[in-house]
Amino acid sequence: MIPYGRQNINQSDIDAVLEVLKSDYLTQGPAIPAFEAAVAAKIDASYVTAVNSATSALHISVTALGLGPGDILWTSPITFVASANCARYCGADVDFVDIDPDTFNMCPQALESKLKLAEQVGKLPKVIVPVHMCGQSPNMRRISVLARTYGVKIVEDASHAIGALYDGSPVGSSRYSDITVFSFHPVKIVTSGEGGAAATNDPEIAARLSLLRSHGITRDSDQMTGPSDGPWYYQQIELGWNYRITDIQAALGHSQLNRLEQFVEQRNALAVTYDQLLEKSDVVLPGRNPLARSSFHLYVIRLPEADATRHRKVFEALQASGVGANVHYIPVHLQPYYQRLGFGPGDFPTSEDYYKRAISIPLYPDLTEQQQEHVAKSLDNALAF
Repeated sequence: MIPYGRQNINQSDIDAVLEVLKSDYLTQGPAIPAFEAAVAAKIDASYVTAVNSATSALHISVTALGLGPGDILWTSPITFVASANCARYCGADVDFVDIDPDTFNMCPQALESKLKLAEQVGKLPKVIVPVHMCGQSPNMRRISVLARTYGVKIVEDASHAIGALYDGSPVGSSRYSDITVFSFHPVKIVTSGEGGAAATNDPEIAARLSLLRSHGITRDSDQMTGPSDGPWYYQQIELGWNYRITDIQAALGHSQLNRLEQFVEQRNALAVTYDQLLEKSDVVLPGRNPLARSSFHLYVIRLPEADATRHRKVFEALQASGVGANVHYIPVHLQPYYQRLGFGPGDFPTSEDYYKRAISIPLYPDLTEQQQEHVAKSLDNALAF
């Protein structure tokens, strides 16, 4: 079976992990700040806080921006559930903004219309979470202008997009947002096994992110409410979580970062090959934002019509031919948990149409041309039924 995604681990990665295993620190040692500094340099950000997952990064990010009960967070329906769940962890409400049909990202026109209506009824969101679906940036320039106009904070969910570019800058520079979140899950662009990070250019936000990832505990006397009792002393100054990453994970992630540009170039080259192999196929190929260079975490094709029966048949035919296809994602608002909150079919029609047609086909750096040809041939055969 050709998987839809797969990590690339080389001897340098193994050596980096072994070095930590032989050191004095397996967790909370020097590998973590070194990894954070390396990520910050790659994405042109002032501060990076590494954590144990992108889900954790989203949670502490919205918490650092003050999201809580009575507030509202908006995100895209086409994303992993964590993009919305982070608001619920804080006791806040969630709503969604429909997608652009070509890029699968939050639609700026839909966002503008929804913000106008929300202002009229006094229900503006406190935070917007635009998702960099498949590794391609949304129209952050327009989204940022709208957010500033209405006084809304932005957390970019760039879990798919480290190494991507938007408007001439690395995704993560937070040029158009308050915080940017990344994932280092094994199928993402670079991996730390499990892991994530939150990047910002605001020193106060960065300090709060660091505090929240470790129980709300500080050893910094400047943050304490009174004098220190001695070198051993710490204070819990607010409620945080154990979201810390380990030195083992950080060492792997740091080593992987050395090949970030190589990985992104390989993924883009593979995407171009798919474009060529599938140009005469009936499927709709992924659209490109002219202002962006995608990191191509995913290559999503769409069937010509929204036909649930055919969608399943094509998917199952691909699986039967040894192609590990997947679907990214089931619209969040159609999940049972969110339907119990009042959402349902028909709420976000473009996202629902996307779901009925979308299939992710394999894409990862070690994918061979022969494997891509097999994927394309299998897809053509599946479409013929």
